[in-house]
Amino acid sequence: MNFTNSTFLLRAAVAIILLTHSLPSIFTGDVNNFGSLYLNTVGFAPIGVPLAWAIKLSHVVAAICLLLDKYIKPAAMVTISILLAGIVMLHFKEGWFVIGGGRNGWEYSFLLIVVLLSIMYPNGFVQRKG
Repeated sequence: MNFTNSTFLLRAAVAIILLTHSLPSIFTGDVNNFGSLYLNTVGFAPIGVPLAWAIKLSHVVAAICLLLDKYIKPAAMVTISILLAGIVMLHFKEGWFVIGGGRNGWEYSFLLIVVLLSIMYPNGFVQRKG
């Protein structure tokens, strides 16, 4: 783990979020329900369950990458893709707010995407010359 990197706190926080979002459903088997009762019903049958496992396991791998400060860009790109798919398929129709002004909205996913982009590009998107 690179504790001296300026992104360490953000990397650790996102890793914790990804692990707490994935490990409980893996250990309880709810990942299978996510695949069969949601993904299969929205058009991913018959691969809903394997896809659900791939999503949850990608979160675990991304968390490890973030903690180790290795393969940050590929891990973040996969995670951002999953978050964007979640926004489009599920959260957008619920509105912006996760709680308070609504329920199950996309504000949380948006924040995670921005944080992952900040981790990927700690010096910004544009490289200055000189």
